[in-house]
Amino acid sequence: MLAERIVTAALHALNKRYLHQAPIELDRLPEPIPGRSYVLYAHVPFCERLCLYCGFNRFLYREDRARHYFRRLRREMRMVSELGYDFPSLYIGGGTPTILLDELCETIDLARDLFSIEEVSTETNPNHLGSDTLDALSGRVQRLSIGVQSFEDTLLRQMDRYEKYGSGSEILERIQAVAERKLFPSLNVDMIFNFPSQTEEVLRRDIALLKETGANQTTFYPLLASPKTRARLAKTVGRMDYAREERYFHIIAEGLADEFHPSAAWSYSRDGEGMIDEYIVDYGEYVGIGSGALSFLKNRIYVNTFSLKEYSERLDSGRMSVSKAGPPYSRRAMHRYRFVTDLFGLRLDKERFARDFGVSAEIGLAPELAFMKLAGGIASDDGRYVTLTEKGRYLLMVMMRETLASSNDLRDQARNALSDEERMLLIEGIDPSGADESLAPNTAAG
Repeated sequence: MLAERIVTAALHALNKRYLHQAPIELDRLPEPIPGRSYVLYAHVPFCERLCLYCGFNRFLYREDRARHYFRRLRREMRMVSELGYDFPSLYIGGGTPTILLDELCETIDLARDLFSIEEVSTETNPNHLGSDTLDALSGRVQRLSIGVQSFEDTLLRQMDRYEKYGSGSEILERIQAVAERKLFPSLNVDMIFNFPSQTEEVLRRDIALLKETGANQTTFYPLLASPKTRARLAKTVGRMDYAREERYFHIIAEGLADEFHPSAAWSYSRDGEGMIDEYIVDYGEYVGIGSGALSFLKNRIYVNTFSLKEYSERLDSGRMSVSKAGPPYSRRAMHRYRFVTDLFGLRLDKERFARDFGVSAEIGLAPELAFMKLAGGIASDDGRYVTLTEKGRYLLMVMMRETLASSNDLRDQARNALSDEERMLLIEGIDPSGADESLAPNTAAG
């Protein structure tokens, strides 16, 4: 539709400016601003298999390599504490955070010791749903998010997930068993839509099976493909079709409506509440630790090194892992940032906007609100809150899709800048001789 094309073009241009990064010499992140709320994100970049569509920083798993990494991740967490930060929430993403259960639990326990953590969200895969894992995470984790993507065996094979994680029916049974135990306040199932070979029939079947899992939350992501990923998909499973994306979005919304309520532009909950994956909805600023993680502090993006070797070297020398930074966001850019993050969470708080920026939303966001109204995206405006129609939710999803796809493009560039040795860790079946010694110096690091 026309509105989607306008949003896509605008975000493509704006993200080039907002996500621009340059090398920076910085031993520590900026200190916190007193009275401001932050959220902590920790990245675990190891997977047993590397999915062809995934743009996040990840490397092939090997135990010694991962243990070296977890020790340095905890060291970086202590550095964040020494700066004076405190956090009510911890999000752990990857990669596959549950790849080493004992290390993950130790990391969560340290976070609870250092900070005022009330909620922990972590991602996992369907092959990590055994009793040992669930028992260890119960009480430590409030939101468990399981990466399923689809229950369709053909798609799972194309995504290179079938052999490792099992068939759709096997995955369904495992999630049902987890849901029956009621160990986690939020049990989320991650799904993907608009995969090149996905048909409407397959999508509707995925929705029906999702509802049978017993999970109380689901996130249906559009395929977030950088140009490199799109080219790779085109050679293997077909070209992406953005023309059908809106139709698929409405199929999902309508298919879930009898049991789930929207909790964000692409998330749905049975009770309408619970933690969601996009923590920027609830927290304007965040600290990211781990290789490839991002921080957004004092209106500026900071990027941690994607290199495992450099990550180790920085932490071993007493520095944090930040290696690049973007330019400070302008006042106008911060207005737009608030517009997207608030409405992605389905509600723009105009009183908070006026309090934080010293200008009304009607003035500070005049072009954005006018566009959304003209596009039929505004459901209500009661003077305090602006809410979205289903069409408005789709447009916010497009905004987030374009931003994350642009981020994936930057991640591709960061991977291209890795040494030949580290790039070999992105190819399954290849583990260069001696790589782990050079990628993880000083193995006694704690």
